[in-house]
Amino acid sequence: TDAEVNTRKKTFAEVQTERLDQAERTVLIKCPSKFNEKKLLQYLSSHGNVKSHFFFENRGINALIEFSEKSSIASLQDAVGIPSASEHHVVPFKSRLFTFTLKNTVSQRVEETPLHLSPQCHIPVKDLIEKLCLADSMSSQMYILLNEHQLTEENIKLRFLACSLVRDFACAYFPDSTVKPFGSSVNTFGKLGSDVDMFLDFHNTGMHATKMKKGPFEMEYQMKRLPSERLATQRILSVIGDCLDNFGPGCVNVQKILNARCPLVKFSHQATGFQCDLSVSNSIAIRSSELLYIYGCLDSRVRALVFTIRCWARVHGLTNSAPGTWITNFSLTMMVMFFLQRRSPPIIPTLDQLKELADEKDKHIIGGYDCSFVSDLRKIKPTKNTETLDVLLGEFFEYFGNFDFRKNSINLRKGKEVNKPESSPLYIWNPFEQDLNISKNVNQPQLEKFIAMARESAWILQKEDKTQQMINKEPWGLAALLIPFGKSNSSKMKNRMKGIGSETIKSLLDSLKLNNANSQQKAVGK
Repeated sequence: TDAEVNTRKKTFAEVQTERLDQAERTVLIKCPSKFNEKKLLQYLSSHGNVKSHFFFENRGINALIEFSEKSSIASLQDAVGIPSASEHHVVPFKSRLFTFTLKNTVSQRVEETPLHLSPQCHIPVKDLIEKLCLADSMSSQMYILLNEHQLTEENIKLRFLACSLVRDFACAYFPDSTVKPFGSSVNTFGKLGSDVDMFLDFHNTGMHATKMKKGPFEMEYQMKRLPSERLATQRILSVIGDCLDNFGPGCVNVQKILNARCPLVKFSHQATGFQCDLSVSNSIAIRSSELLYIYGCLDSRVRALVFTIRCWARVHGLTNSAPGTWITNFSLTMMVMFFLQRRSPPIIPTLDQLKELADEKDKHIIGGYDCSFVSDLRKIKPTKNTETLDVLLGEFFEYFGNFDFRKNSINLRKGKEVNKPESSPLYIWNPFEQDLNISKNVNQPQLEKFIAMARESAWILQKEDKTQQMINKEPWGLAALLIPFGKSNSSKMKNRMKGIGSETIKSLLDSLKLNNANSQQKAVGK
């Protein structure tokens, strides 16, 4: 895993550019249930060199085809027919989504070859637990979980393709706009099956501003002026949303949520199987994605610990895909980062330390906030900390099980516990917008449930007799933590929750009973 991280020393921007370029040269083809892979590739190669391809299952078999040259797509599009409008009338928008069928199946049946299908979702928790029990150490268990849940190369290609296909619509109005993924699709912490957050970026327009400085004139575009940026965002998203809804092949359930704090369009993209959220460029969200990308690349333990904690939280009903008073995955991830900054020696640097390493090109001031930090991973010294993952997992539960949440807040800029600026139960400073708490939504009962679960987990890991459990074929190590606790030991749990408000205990035990029923299914979700 360390070797894998070391090969990933490209900067965030380089990876993004490479992936967006790749997506521009890519098409998606719906295939019949039985066909010959070699013959399909032979046919496609007549339009240009196929650089890479894979097959996946999503309402039938699909092929993602990446050409070496963008011009191959135009050549292919010229040879593609328009569906006959027998019972439906078609909207004649020519995209990069095609359907391939065999003309006379009888003569072609013989040469069918078994296909390798790339999985686009992760295994259910109960299957994961069985796999974990076969491992030889808790660290291996955590790397197995990481491998099962993290985005695959194929899934990332599919995410960038979904963005690129939306861009084809945006470009009809704004030819130099781009559509880029942000958040979990690009920050190295994405899980198979998670939504694709994408935004529409017009920032290339800023490049033109410098061009006119020479010579005696100023020349600029006449553009429609609106009273606020928000209104412009709402109008643009409204039109693009209508476009996707009316003309987008396989764009269904389009919802325009224009009055949200961050206006967005939600839709299902049937061809790739993703739930997508489209918004207009949010520079701070990109900086957060890049910051996490850097932390994820610095040390292989970082991602293994984050994926483990998130899976643990999901199983115990501490997180939920529906918005509410739960801790979000983003908040949990930030708590893990903070914990890793607090180790001795630290496993990852603080944001202030990353800012000190920044040079001129890393300077980013966004809306008055300083969002500068180093982008070149080679400038960051590797950690001297050698703690194993099993130690770190136990210590994480220990640390937050005993954290003084009443008094202290979590600040990743300084890597220090600082006094809470206001009374939210859980206060995690937004790393860039310093006056915001990213966990403002979390209420007291949810925080106390988190503390109780952390204490319980720390206790289970300390008490554990691994050899005995392996002999008895019982789940051990991480596997034991991924089974809802209320089942066998809610009485033990009550003892360890002394000192937590009694009205919360009642609501907690009620929610435990509730959660046991559905946490197994939920865990399979995000």
